[in-house]
Amino acid sequence: MEAAKLIELGRTALGIEFGSTRIKAVLVDENNRPVASGSHEWENRHIGNIWSYSLDDIREGLQDCYADLAKNVKEKYGVTLTTIGAIGVSAMMHGYMVFDKDDNLLVPFRTWRNNTAAYAGDRLSELFGYHIPARWSVAHLYQAILDGEPHVKDIVFQTTLEGYVHWLLTGKKVVGIGEASGMFPVDPVTKQYNARMLEQFDALIAGKVPFKLEDILPGILLAGEDAGRLTPEGAKFLDPSGNLRYGIPLCPPEGDAETGMVATNAIKPRTGNVSAGTSIFAMIVLEKPLSKAYGEIDLVMTPVGDLVGMVHCNNCTSDINGWVNLFGEFASLLGVDIPKWKLYDTLYFEAEKGDKDCGGLLSYNYVSNEHVTNVDHGRPLFVRKADSSFTLANFMRTHLYSAFGALKVGCDIMLKEEGVKLDKITGHGGLFKTERVGQSFLAAAINAPVTVMTTAGEGGAWGMAILANYMIRRTANESLADYLEEKVFKGQEGVTIAPDPADVAGFEAFSDRYVEGLPIVREAIYSLK
Repeated sequence: MEAAKLIELGRTALGIEFGSTRIKAVLVDENNRPVASGSHEWENRHIGNIWSYSLDDIREGLQDCYADLAKNVKEKYGVTLTTIGAIGVSAMMHGYMVFDKDDNLLVPFRTWRNNTAAYAGDRLSELFGYHIPARWSVAHLYQAILDGEPHVKDIVFQTTLEGYVHWLLTGKKVVGIGEASGMFPVDPVTKQYNARMLEQFDALIAGKVPFKLEDILPGILLAGEDAGRLTPEGAKFLDPSGNLRYGIPLCPPEGDAETGMVATNAIKPRTGNVSAGTSIFAMIVLEKPLSKAYGEIDLVMTPVGDLVGMVHCNNCTSDINGWVNLFGEFASLLGVDIPKWKLYDTLYFEAEKGDKDCGGLLSYNYVSNEHVTNVDHGRPLFVRKADSSFTLANFMRTHLYSAFGALKVGCDIMLKEEGVKLDKITGHGGLFKTERVGQSFLAAAINAPVTVMTTAGEGGAWGMAILANYMIRRTANESLADYLEEKVFKGQEGVTIAPDPADVAGFEAFSDRYVEGLPIVREAIYSLK
């Protein structure tokens, strides 16, 4: 059936994802093929030492993104978008959004990018014997309690960005299990918040707040479960034009880490994916728990509740983007107008000509803090010795290696120290848009083959649309893994690059230099105020 008719009949699914710099919507057909898309550019603000987006940013961004999608549908198919088979909402993971009894946001949204709850995270990690990163919701909550913030006494609900948007659209206070596992540890057996740790936390805060943690957290749902329907108010919020009908089912909202796993078919044990954009993270589905807790590794879950070892780094492409823009400015001064994609391709391909170890050059892409390497504040740095080989090829190779630098530190723990097995790992995100280069450098960093699918550019919004389709189109007892294998990725083409031994050796030499040089960037925090 032609796409226009499918859209009219609502035989579609919509995924919406709130990324760090862009909100994207992808509409897919019954076979998960994208038929239309929309987007909205946005940027977080650094106000009062907090990275945040306002509620107006969220509302206006969502509405503009949806309007752009509806416009795309109209222009491509001559159809007014009035109904959809199912909708799913995703967003950058974790963070802190708390509300009072009248549904008022008590303090500005604190995003994953903030490191202000590091002390609380460390205290909770010691208490639980389980790593609690600073960006996790419970760390933010406990830090606010420790700091005596006056708003905590009024909290009746705590959620994340996609949980908040889902609540606005459906009235349901729920999140998917993957996102829930980044709010508070989830028991892989019961698929609910860890009961022992809830008791420990409640004992810790007793007398300091008028609530128990389990009373303010959202409910947990697994992929495929019913997460409510679009209310009349929700339909009007999403589409102020009034064209969109209410009553559309929504699937459990999930974090961008989980939608990335879906979009790369990496939810089975011994599979994994690396998402490389503004931040970078590796997700490796574990066959068994790790032998102990590691500060560099977060334990989260797939959308169906399997345990995942996650290495999350706050910084990836932002510093590279800054340098590419600088080269673009230089070209403009010469009267040369170079398209942005060509700037990236030209500079990335030049990096392939560099020395395997980057010629002794070193860079740190820390626009913000980096917990994996214990760097508390952003200080992007480029460093070289007088006898280093300072060429354009080595310069760009250094910055691309640096994009994977902190990630490698965490992945080495799982792959080398814990002996975690990987059958396949898939790369997706902006760093892989230029053919081959980022993919081969990642293969060198982890010493494993890396696959990039032809669909990888669709990103997490597409993964969210797949989860929405899975909810309404799966057959009885069909697992998400089987659905992905048979209904989404069967016959999909991908390009796999095996690690080159010389590149692996070169990256190891760079990584040793990278770790040895970390005191430089830490000193810069104190010397560059």
